[in-house]
Amino acid sequence: MGRMQDKVVLITAAADGIGLAAAHRLASEGAKIVVSDINADGVSALAKQEGWLGLHHDAGSESNWRKVMQQVKEHHGRLDVLVNNAGIGQAPGDIENQSLEAYQNVMRVSLDSVFLGCKLAIELMKERGGAIVNMSSIHGIKAAPHEAAYTAAKAGVRMLTKSVAAHCAQSGYGIRANSIHPGYILTSFLKKWIEETDDSEALRDSLIAQHPIGFLGEPEDIANAVLFLSCDESRFMTGSELVVDGGFSL
Repeated sequence: MGRMQDKVVLITAAADGIGLAAAHRLASEGAKIVVSDINADGVSALAKQEGWLGLHHDAGSESNWRKVMQQVKEHHGRLDVLVNNAGIGQAPGDIENQSLEAYQNVMRVSLDSVFLGCKLAIELMKERGGAIVNMSSIHGIKAAPHEAAYTAAKAGVRMLTKSVAAHCAQSGYGIRANSIHPGYILTSFLKKWIEETDDSEALRDSLIAQHPIGFLGEPEDIANAVLFLSCDESRFMTGSELVVDGGFSL
């Protein structure tokens, strides 16, 4: 029997990258997977291929979140694990050059989505218990001067997770909440950024140099962390940040 046998898991932004890797990893341990993504065609094709429930999902919309949670409840009757993976970082800019519009959009998708997911997941979980895994970033711990909005959002995810964990513990819900803080991971987005840079080899080398372990992470490295925080092996962890960064933060 797998470590996630028959647990109902909702993973946002799961059509690609870390979300997709996490879905495959948890499914391999027996989980019943629900995948959601803003990419309607991508998540639909994935769900059809794997036999999962696939939902179109704008994670920054409260009404959309409520619709997704209702569909999970109707299809599975419960939710055991939420993986809040949705987020964007495509708005580079320091505090002097970041526009308010870009800042607010990053916060909507990367932080508001986590707030909404946690709030509505608790409604479905509090009678049975469960686990919430929120995807932050190493830049939620170590600031990036060129990413003011992203740094603020991911730091917000870290502290929101702790607030959620404390609330659920004090309420006796049996719900754990933890955050994951990846270093630079070779998702399709990062690969595209590297490839489209004038000197892609130099950029790649500079990114690797920031990780003392000597290489960049793969989505599967983070998927393994998601599995650990989702299953009972981490039953004594709540309000914690799991740093998976190849030494970036040293």
